Amino acid sequence: MKLRRLRFQSALIALSLGALALSACGPDSTKEKPLTIYLWSNALNSSFAPNLQKQFPDIEMQFVVGQNDLDFYAFMNKHGKLPDIITCRRFSLHDATPLKDNLMDLSVTEAAGQIYDRYLQNFTNAEGQIQWLPMCGEVDGYIANRALFKKHNIPLPTDYDSFVSACDKFAELGIRGFAADFAYDYTCMEILQGLSIPELMSIDGRSWRSKYESPTDAAPGLDSKVWPKAFQTMSKFLDDAKVEPTDVNLPYSKNTGAFLASECAMIRAGGGNVVAFSNYDKSWMDPVFLPYFGQNGEEWLLTYPAFQIALNKSLSENIARRDDAFRVLNYILSEEGQNGLAGGADIITYNKNVNLELSDTLSNLKEFIDANRLYIRVASNDFFRVSKEIVQRMIKREIGSTEAYALFDESLRTSPQSEPDVALTIEEGYDCVFDEAKGGNPSFSAMANTLRAKYETDVLLAQGYSFTGTTFAGEYNPTQVSNMIMPNALDAYRVELTGAQLLDHVALFVEGCGKEFTPFNKGSLPIFSGLEAKVAQANDGFEFVSATIGGNAIDPEKTYSAMFVSNANDMGPILQQEGLAFTKESKRVRDYLKAEAEAGSLTISAPTAYITVVSSETNAKAR
Repeated sequence: MKLRRLRFQSALIALSLGALALSACGPDSTKEKPLTIYLWSNALNSSFAPNLQKQFPDIEMQFVVGQNDLDFYAFMNKHGKLPDIITCRRFSLHDATPLKDNLMDLSVTEAAGQIYDRYLQNFTNAEGQIQWLPMCGEVDGYIANRALFKKHNIPLPTDYDSFVSACDKFAELGIRGFAADFAYDYTCMEILQGLSIPELMSIDGRSWRSKYESPTDAAPGLDSKVWPKAFQTMSKFLDDAKVEPTDVNLPYSKNTGAFLASECAMIRAGGGNVVAFSNYDKSWMDPVFLPYFGQNGEEWLLTYPAFQIALNKSLSENIARRDDAFRVLNYILSEEGQNGLAGGADIITYNKNVNLELSDTLSNLKEFIDANRLYIRVASNDFFRVSKEIVQRMIKREIGSTEAYALFDESLRTSPQSEPDVALTIEEGYDCVFDEAKGGNPSFSAMANTLRAKYETDVLLAQGYSFTGTTFAGEYNPTQVSNMIMPNALDAYRVELTGAQLLDHVALFVEGCGKEFTPFNKGSLPIFSGLEAKVAQANDGFEFVSATIGGNAIDPEKTYSAMFVSNANDMGPILQQEGLAFTKESKRVRDYLKAEAEAGSLTISAPTAYITVVSSETNAKAR
């Protein structure tokens, strides 16, 4: 693929670093900071965030791809820097407890009034506050290939007994009746809970959950009524479904591959998988979604929100900012917002004012929705961790149900023996706000400069979503160091470029490349290290104007060593170019940074001014 060669006027190429730092004639220092919105995944940053910004052009927003982990926000809260709006997918009130004093109570708001009461019960803390709201749900259960059942004249399961019978009959044919990707914590956790939803939704089950999610003591464990039976149910299921000890290493790709190859009749998966598999030829792949079959005769759907959302209590100190935050929140809860979140996939809405139709592929779920046989998983970090540990030991037949229950309970009640070692101490912190007066985002610049120094290249080009927020002064353990980097497969690519090629690629990072990530507001602009860029703001994005290195024009014939930091999907078109030899670093950026910190060889660099934004009118006059 050939990229267009940008032609620059020499006067613009000669933009000096001094002019860059002084040209921030936009907002003065008294201007309100943008509304900070932290997203749990880069997928939302690439699709949902641009749409949200488009809906509210009058609200200055800064989207940051944080971590899908409430411990990450607890660390931010410790340093007094919670975002204005927080989203998290892996969520439990249990893990949110350290944040509750700094989050807004939404219980009497219009937003909370839109959510069905039966779901809000799982989001009400011991003080009666509702600080988190669920944003539309995905379903989890089994997928069966009806074509394979029909081919072998085996009835499709309708209850637990017929599920077990199907597994037996397929085993006689040398075909696995059921398999699941037990290599992952979420699969271990969801099947453990999914099999016992009737008990977990009983009076005793709800009582236990209330105590666990909003604890009055430091480390609540399991109860003695519901959970012993849940582990008995799990143990029986592993035998009935013929789960093999080696399944503890079964990954998603191999599991779905076997399903698509008709080597397995049923797998654990989400509703989105059913929709995806329905695109195949129905003569050999005819997927249907099945619920978790309770061994007591009840069938339920396990669900989990696309994410949970909370607002910073400090928003109440500024009426205008508070109102802007609620405008955003209410839009996300609306039918249009929920459809935007779904991205064309089938979802279950928790909003009683929204009507979302299921596609024909998942139409059989309507009876469960109408009957309210929906269960939102318990998803604390401890539950993810301990479920994997204990369920995998059950799969390997190392422990039975009684020991599994006791070990699970003990692990939940036992605090870690020691805190992780300090891997990095940062002497000076830097704020995470795009500030034109400072030539960009100081925290992001510090991270980009740090990586360039470690990678030892002349320049570094990083996508605007690469880093996760404020650089705090203080101590970091290894996980907290890796959490400074966006979690979704951020890689580094080394390449040698001529000055002319470098200018072309700076333009690509600024202007976007086809359907891949395109900056949609100032906060989403790329981060540069080792060079300074000038960009023009246009109605539909940004245009690259010029770039310098140390205030001097970039020599189009000179060779520069460069490092590109990007998600692999967004690097696709760039990697396809002819004549450029990109070398992908062996470690992903977050793993590399963590390893350097653990080795004691990481120092955070100071930020530098790296970008100036001018209006399209100013740019036109300059030309």
